Order: sequence, then structure tokens, then C-alpha cells
Amino acid sequence: MSAAEDGKRAAAERALAQVEDGTVVGVGTGSTVRYFIEGLARRRDDIQGAVSSSQASTELLEHHGIPVLDLNAVGPIGLYVDGADECDGQRRLIKGGGGALTREKIIAAAAERFVCIIDPGKRVDVLGRFPLPVEVIPMARSHVGRQLLAMGGQPVWRQGVVTDNGNWILDVHNCRFPDPADSETKINQIAGVVTVGLFALRPADQVLIGADGSL
Repeated sequence: MSAAEDGKRAAAERALAQVEDGTVVGVGTGSTVRYFIEGLARRRDDIQGAVSSSQASTELLEHHGIPVLDLNAVGPIGLYVDGADECDGQRRLIKGGGGALTREKIIAAAAERFVCIIDPGKRVDVLGRFPLPVEVIPMARSHVGRQLLAMGGQPVWRQGVVTDNGNWILDVHNCRFPDPADSETKINQIAGVVTVGLFALRPADQVLIGADGSL
């Protein structure tokens, strides 16, 4: 196993220690979260179930015998665990490489505590090295792309990808975000944007980095 995979697994195992018996756990999407789900399977009899951020995570949870619950039926959840594509020093994130950014943002907003799990390679000083995902209504793709271009980025349509919500994704290259909360607000205001993969207005409450790092 590579150093990055070791870091992902270690962070996921650390997050498992924060799962309380008898609760509903919010579960994100991605390669690091897969390790968390594998660990959660060992405790499936201790929890009520999970709220999932994607069809991919739902299938994996169900494969491990973990009940998947509707967020509308459970209300606010105590803990949400998810990965990230990038994380800065203030626990602000870029997410959406796996295409689940909208549902991830909804569950993060509904969670009392959002714990992000990453390997050390995901830490950056300024967000933007990883292309920023923006989920868009299909008919608005070109309009949103022009607006993102005017903001200084280079949007690229992630062709062949349709989100679980039936939408498309633009990945914004070559753009740094020193004030990610401001950028998140501005991009979200573009007509046709469903949401943007900047998690700055609601950052992580804690970031677990590999075996022993944290923010």
C-alpha cells in the first residue's frame, strides 16, 4: 500500500473513534471514505444507520449491511465524516472530485460536527491547485462557463459525467482562492449553478490528517 493510501486508512480509523453508539452517521464519498465505511461495518450493530452523500457510498454501505437512512427522516445528525480534494490551514476545503459535492454540502450543513479525513498530500496553503468542481444545470453549462472564465478561471466540462442529481460538472483550472468564502458566495450566485465545491462558509470542524496530524 502506498504512503497516500496508508494516510487515508489511518485518518479513517481515527474518525471511527468519534462515532457514538446509537447514532446516525453522515457518510461522504471518495477513496478515503471507503476506508471509513469498511471500519464502520465492524460497528454496524452499534449505530442506527448512515445518511449517504452519493449512490456509490449507498451501495457500499448496503453491501456491508449498514442501514441507509433518509436525511429528511432523521433530521440533524451529530457527525458527518468525509474526505476532501484539498484543505487549507483554516479547514476550508475543495470537494467534488467524485461528483457528489451538492449532497456532501447538504449533509455538512445538517451536521452538528463535520470531521474531514485526508492524507497529508491534500494539505495546501491556498486552495486551487486541485481543479474546482462546480455542479451546473445542464442548460446553463455555457453561461456558467463564461462567468467562471470572466472570474479568471478556466472551466472544463467533465464530459460523460452526470451527477446523482442529473446535472453536469465544470472543473475550474488555474485559479487560486485566497478568500474561498467570498469566492464560494460569488460562484453560488451565478444563475444555473447548483453548488460549488468550495467548503468555506461551512468548513470542517476538524481535519484528521493521516496517522497523527490534525487541524
